[in-house]
Amino acid sequence: MSSFSAFFLPWFSTEVQSLAKARRHVYGMPMNVSLIMTVIGPDRPGLVDGLAGVVEEHGGNWLESRMARLGGQFAGVLRVQVPEDHEAALAQSMKAMERQGLTTVICSERTGATDKNQATALLEIVGHDRPGIVHQISHVLALHEVNVEELETGCASAAMSGETLFKAQARLRIPDGCNLASLRRELETIAEDLIVDVSLKELGEYAG
Repeated sequence: MSSFSAFFLPWFSTEVQSLAKARRHVYGMPMNVSLIMTVIGPDRPGLVDGLAGVVEEHGGNWLESRMARLGGQFAGVLRVQVPEDHEAALAQSMKAMERQGLTTVICSERTGATDKNQATALLEIVGHDRPGIVHQISHVLALHEVNVEELETGCASAAMSGETLFKAQARLRIPDGCNLASLRRELETIAEDLIVDVSLKELGEYAG
């Protein structure tokens, strides 16, 4: 590196950071960070309202969430965007909700980058309920290094027989080099053993 570059590059980097900081504070454009939060605790009326109030109190924007009542417990995961200088205060307020019986975990989205060039697929499973369905299917996916982005499962009574039916729908992220045809064949083989119907449909490029 030349003496000019050795002097200029550190100076330029410092100036860029200073300008960005000045722009945030002078023009009222604070940096925002995205946070992923999980919440679990005894279900009760007003719980979501309380969570939304805490997010709004710290200038946060509620982007997306998945929430449900499972076995009498409220369980949810949500993604919010908050000004960077409010992140610590929001985390502290969420921690304070433990006094209400809620357990919360917060993770910054910047710590888990995702490859946006990979394809996605939709996996659907329907069949008579029995132990081991999720484990055997997920094991095949893991062998192909397929990531489960979203998974929704449930049981319901069959219309005619009244037997318990297991239903699952999963959104998968397919890694580069994965042989989708081979994956489909292996899933179909497992499905025959489990006596369930399996459908795997490619959705296209990962949308983030």
